[in-house]
Amino acid sequence: MKTGLLLSGGMDSIAVAWWKRPHWAITIDYGQKAAAAEQLSSAQVCRELGIEHEFIRVDCGALGSGDMAHTIPNVHASTSDWWPYRNQLLITLACMRAISRDVRTLYIGTVKSDGESHRDGTPDFVNCIDRLMSLQEGTLSVVAPAIAHTTAELVRLAAVPSGLLAWAHSCHKADIACGDCRGCNKYLETLAELGPEYAGGS
Repeated sequence: MKTGLLLSGGMDSIAVAWWKRPHWAITIDYGQKAAAAEQLSSAQVCRELGIEHEFIRVDCGALGSGDMAHTIPNVHASTSDWWPYRNQLLITLACMRAISRDVRTLYIGTVKSDGESHRDGTPDFVNCIDRLMSLQEGTLSVVAPAIAHTTAELVRLAAVPSGLLAWAHSCHKADIACGDCRGCNKYLETLAELGPEYAGGS
């Protein structure tokens, strides 16, 4: 059965790409400020791994919130990088394209820490969105293979080469890493946890 991956170009989805080797990957520009860097990172990883890669643009910038959209966070936001229903939106868009690519399983890069700050990063959410997609035409399955692991644990489990991980773009604010957002902080903390082997990342 053909597998796909929602690939953002960050550490988590790159590690899943290396680990699971999907047949196809999709990167989505939905209006986030770091879209160009995410596209570059994702395209390079797919070239190195021989994964069919597709990029689509669906401008939802007017619906954005916080760091990713350069706007004041939504009144319901618990963090500065919360974009209402973002994961639900991206999974839906990815599945809409995946059907025409004969993909039956879509991997997402959700890790354990995602559920600590966003409800759409919890096992309950993944189970619900998987059930929802399976009820519709195409009967796609949505799987978060790393949801029980931290990012560092995932990188070690998948044995991701440091050179591949160096392509990761985790900044939520810009195409050039700002060094001062939740995404950049997570990236730097993960590199520190991984140790010298990955210290050359950028």
